[in-house]
Amino acid sequence: MSLDQALTQAQASIPECVASGFVDMSTGMLLGVKTVDSHPGEVLDLVAAATGDLFQGRNVVEIEKLFDRSRGITDRKSHYFQEIIVFSTNLLHVFLRSKKDENHVAVFVTRASANIGMVIVRSRAAMAAIDASV
Repeated sequence: MSLDQALTQAQASIPECVASGFVDMSTGMLLGVKTVDSHPGEVLDLVAAATGDLFQGRNVVEIEKLFDRSRGITDRKSHYFQEIIVFSTNLLHVFLRSKKDENHVAVFVTRASANIGMVIVRSRAAMAAIDASV
């Protein structure tokens, strides 16, 4: 299955999903996106940049270093932050780090009225198919 097909399938399976995307944080690129509405390219570019900031921003990296130091870890093999959920006025944003490549993150946007539990469960299930597509 292609990335576009996996994103389309994810959007169909996640309750009230209005957008799905896949970000490569190492390049800052949005590798794929599916939305119910059209959005200007600048907005989509900002999604990729914001995703990188959420997972790899300076303060996040410092928190991870502090966690490592407090636990005596000197050779961290993975990041602490794997999933981030953001509630906005009308939407719910779910960011899931890929288990296959830590530099890849799937983004799912649903209406705020969606059942959060179902959104998380279906987002996690969709991530497996997205990981398999890249």
